[in-house]
Amino acid sequence: MIVKRDGETDEWVINVKYNKEDREKYSDAIDRMQEGLDSMIDLYNEAEDDEELIQYEEEVIAAIKDAKETFGNDFIDQKINTIVKEVLSLMQGGQTRGQTPEKDK
Repeated sequence: MIVKRDGETDEWVINVKYNKEDREKYSDAIDRMQEGLDSMIDLYNEAEDDEELIQYEEEVIAAIKDAKETFGNDFIDQKINTIVKEVLSLMQGGQTRGQTPEKDK
């Protein structure tokens, strides 16, 4: 590496010369970066859109966040899943697809 002052512009100029070994190292590093980028692009292209199943009201979201802070994510997730399963099983008893109970209309 050569560092010198350019007399015309009064700026410092750095000239870097690489030997064959340095060029191979840089080339290998660039190849690894490209492979990583290709992997990230593949992951992005294979990702599926997230489907929002339930639109929670703001107060429910706030309550869930508070509960998770108090009791932990796993515990609250398990409890909510249990409740949803129970509600869905009750709704399936005697109902046809697309029909809702009269009291919920």
